[in-house]
Amino acid sequence: MKLATRLTILLVVLTTAVAALVGWYAVYTSTRASYAALDETITSVVAAGAGHPLTALSSALAVVQENSYDLTLDLVSPGGVVTQIVAGDTPLARPPTVADVRASLHGVHTSSDLPGFRYESMSVGGGDHLLIATSTDLIDRRNRQLEVRIAVAAAIAAALLGVVARVIVQRDLRTVDRLIGYAGDVSRGEFDEVIPAPSGSRDFQDLQASLAHMVASLQRTIEAEQRIARVTQQFIGDASHELRTPLTVVRGYVELLARKDVSEEQRMRAIERVTTEVARMDRLVRDLLFLAEVNEVPRVEVTPISLSALVEGAARDFMTDHPSRPVTVDVQPDLVVAGRADYFERLLGNALSNVARHTAGRDPVRVSLAADALRVRLVVEDGGPGLPDEIYGSAPERFRRFDEARSRATGGTGLGMSIMADVTRALGGSMTTARSDLGGLAITFSFTRDAGPPR
Repeated sequence: MKLATRLTILLVVLTTAVAALVGWYAVYTSTRASYAALDETITSVVAAGAGHPLTALSSALAVVQENSYDLTLDLVSPGGVVTQIVAGDTPLARPPTVADVRASLHGVHTSSDLPGFRYESMSVGGGDHLLIATSTDLIDRRNRQLEVRIAVAAAIAAALLGVVARVIVQRDLRTVDRLIGYAGDVSRGEFDEVIPAPSGSRDFQDLQASLAHMVASLQRTIEAEQRIARVTQQFIGDASHELRTPLTVVRGYVELLARKDVSEEQRMRAIERVTTEVARMDRLVRDLLFLAEVNEVPRVEVTPISLSALVEGAARDFMTDHPSRPVTVDVQPDLVVAGRADYFERLLGNALSNVARHTAGRDPVRVSLAADALRVRLVVEDGGPGLPDEIYGSAPERFRRFDEARSRATGGTGLGMSIMADVTRALGGSMTTARSDLGGLAITFSFTRDAGPPR
């Protein structure tokens, strides 16, 4: 049985039970009030003749006639002879007995011997007693009518509530069905499906929001795991690809050094070459590990950084290390961005070391930092040979060297551009390449400006 049907049945049953309880209480209260009115009528007749046995009968009769009470008055002798004084609209089922009289001397009484009547007796002198009885038939009929009306009203109320509940519950359950369908799509990996719009009661809207949040978190987790898998696979592929050549060179020179007929000059040249290749492999592994670290972390924890101070410091160090180069530095002061200082230092170090490695010693260099209301732009330019025209604007490829100036002979690993691109992405920025008006390469880095104080 579906949930909507179960809930509807439950509401109908509860409504019927509540209506029955309320109806019973109403009938009970009405019956007690009616019986109390009857008892008051009987009591008023008894009170009229109480204490005066010789005039009790006439007094009681006078009260009945004066108020037109629907009562039956029977005179019962000590021998059980019954003389009816007044006949009510509803006659007694049988004549009262002495036992009936004795049982009702001290208050209004009911008995299975006289069903449908309430009665009380009093002494009227000479050993005789007067039994005053009234029928409850009218009250019983009225109660039965009230019970029928309450039952009909309860049935109508239960039916209406059942219909309303069915409509409301089905609307909410349709939302649940859509969410279940969406959850099934997600379980099959179909994350492109759009989550159903929130509808129905507040609880189901909260359920929709929680499911959307859960799916978004799950998707981020899956994407992070996929990214880690890609980075791991790429690291293994890159390392095996790029280490193959230096390892081959090292193995060849080690075999040469093992020969006994090698001259001292050849030995020294082999040792120097092995040392160079080992150092290059060390730089390569460190670059690969850094790239893996940058790509593995889905989100970098950032703080406000004074990029102006970092750029000025890196430019000063570059000019100190290369005093023969014409270097132009144009840095707008007090520019703050959100990021990590070590990532920005690595970015500046790679950009300037690429210039030093791939351009001539006297080629000009220009470093500029400027900003508008939203973005901070860092541009590193050189007067070297630049890159082929078809390369500008495209994403850098790992280990791709574009000309002879950017070859293994310079000691590079071919990862400089990739490191800069990945670090820029990790910092939430963008990187583009273009030809500089100095003649060589211009690399532009763009970052979101931060209004907070630098740390």
